[in-house]
Amino acid sequence: MFVDGDWVDAGSGETFTAESPATGEAIGEVPRGGREDAQRAIEAANRAADGWARLTAFERAAKMHAVADAIEARRDDLARVLTLDQGKPLHAEAHAEVDELLEYWRMAAEDAKRLEGRLPNSFSPGKRVLLVRRPRGVVGVITPWNWPYTMPAELIAPALASGNTVVWTPATTTAVCSVALAECVVEADLPPGVFNLVTGPGSVVGDEIAANPGTHGVAFIGSTETGRKVAAAAAGKALVLEMGGNGPVVVLEDADLDAAAEATVTACFLCAGQSCTAGERLLVHREVAGPFVERLTRLVTERIVLGDPFAEATTMGPLNNEGVAAKMDEHVADALDRGASLAAGGSRAGGFPTGLYWQPTVLAGVPPDALVAVEETFGPVAPVVEIGSLQEAIDLANASPYGLLAAIFTADVARGLEFADRVRTGWVNVNESSNYWESHLPFGGRSGTASGIGRVGGASVMESFTELQTVVLG
Repeated sequence: MFVDGDWVDAGSGETFTAESPATGEAIGEVPRGGREDAQRAIEAANRAADGWARLTAFERAAKMHAVADAIEARRDDLARVLTLDQGKPLHAEAHAEVDELLEYWRMAAEDAKRLEGRLPNSFSPGKRVLLVRRPRGVVGVITPWNWPYTMPAELIAPALASGNTVVWTPATTTAVCSVALAECVVEADLPPGVFNLVTGPGSVVGDEIAANPGTHGVAFIGSTETGRKVAAAAAGKALVLEMGGNGPVVVLEDADLDAAAEATVTACFLCAGQSCTAGERLLVHREVAGPFVERLTRLVTERIVLGDPFAEATTMGPLNNEGVAAKMDEHVADALDRGASLAAGGSRAGGFPTGLYWQPTVLAGVPPDALVAVEETFGPVAPVVEIGSLQEAIDLANASPYGLLAAIFTADVARGLEFADRVRTGWVNVNESSNYWESHLPFGGRSGTASGIGRVGGASVMESFTELQTVVLG
């Protein structure tokens, strides 16, 4: 762990063994931090907060660029560790995530230089009012395992760049990746206490970071269930919560089916479906459901190569952990029991070093109340639910408790915009995959849904990591 400028063991001396989902082999011993470790990190972050906040935006930006330089120099090694620890295919996905990681740090550096206040008018003649952006202080960051580089970066980089100190706890199943990323941050030679990494169980370390009065803002990316616990523990603090999704991909009867099928492959099988923006359910007009399933099945059979994630031909690796694989088992079995038909895949794949390799799966005729259509499956499955109209698609989308992202395919832009106007999600793609995003754009769930509050992405998250101070000059 990295606390107050030093690499340290857990106070208890305990560790846990990190195992690769790709090989099943032990790849490292990681400190099992506890509450006292988190408390020490929070105390260090508070001691460092004032000095870090007093640096100019340009001085902090230079440090962010130094982190990016370290990432760039370690690109190949970071990608290799990502494949080993998370399971992403090296050539198809891992290098791309490292490149996006690099962009987050460079973007935060430049956004910090442009973080501005305002000069509103005063009611009193002769007075001047300044509204100045101030950092909140110490930001606690809790991150998941599916994108173990970019998701921490989209929180940590803007938090640091905007003048906050950070205490970060990552998911234990990708802790080796997290240490590799932390090594790049450490290379930038930030003052002691500005950046801290505490590895250990989220129910212990994450809870302490959320609840401790020494953190002044909390940023979380992960499941809805865990996010609600974080929000309860952090009550009264500034919160950014980017949580689960079950965002539909809608294919209307006038859609370009070839384009829709191509985009759905990305929507459902990028990161083996382990994405909050995955095509968790496909709402396809019954007039084109048959031809769409045929196209999708053909593309999946031709394009998705499940295999050794280090092999150049592999496009999809194993799932990250047994919990996700077991949910795939349950959801696919439930859909088939309810009358869905299997067009491709349907089970775990044999002949691999671990039981986490799941076949890319296409399900047709899925009932709208099947588990795979109402819950966040988080695996490599494309469940096709037939609909009869745009209105039915909107009704089904809004019936879900989730409200993160939705996508629609239609030849009529007006229908696409109507869908965007009426669906309760924070992001809508028209004629594009649900897994399409741009890192500088605001991303997050709609209010009142199970997908969180606040926005990540570019400078927008800096609004949550800072607050306005009013200064009146007489």
